[in-house]
Amino acid sequence: MAPKLDFATLDLQDALDLAILIEEEARERYQQFQKLVGGRYKGDAADVFKVMAENEGKHHAALVARRTQLFKSAASRVDRAWIEDVEAPDRGTPRVFMGPRQAFEVALQSEEKAYDFFAAALPHLKDPQVRALFEELKGEELQHKKYIQKLLAGLPPGPDLEEQDADEPGSDGG
Repeated sequence: MAPKLDFATLDLQDALDLAILIEEEARERYQQFQKLVGGRYKGDAADVFKVMAENEGKHHAALVARRTQLFKSAASRVDRAWIEDVEAPDRGTPRVFMGPRQAFEVALQSEEKAYDFFAAALPHLKDPQVRALFEELKGEELQHKKYIQKLLAGLPPGPDLEEQDADEPGSDGG
């Protein structure tokens, strides 16, 4: 069993490793969702999850570069069990015929979870560098949330195409 995460003892290397694992888990989960929902048309839920996976991958790469610059190849002391579902979307949220609006709502919930994680950790952090990193990461999650809200607002009003089809008489939806 992995030791429990103690924010008060985190140093900058551990904090970066933690953030790297958070982004890695989120990227992997979005990739799983992309495969699960399958691509049917341009801009569908699979495309939303693909874009989210790519974004998480960019954040992951930036954090890895920063960590490497500061700590070279020092071994990680962070356990992935510490970050289960911090930013990764909930496993039970995707379904085969979900639409882009629903996919963006899943992504929005994930960004909110990550923001809440960093915000909740801040009062427990002792190291000023770790505190600064978590403030930065919390701010990034807020920007991601605003970005997704903007994309959601740009979608046509009303339910997703799949929801409309499921409500029509004779459809498989009911």
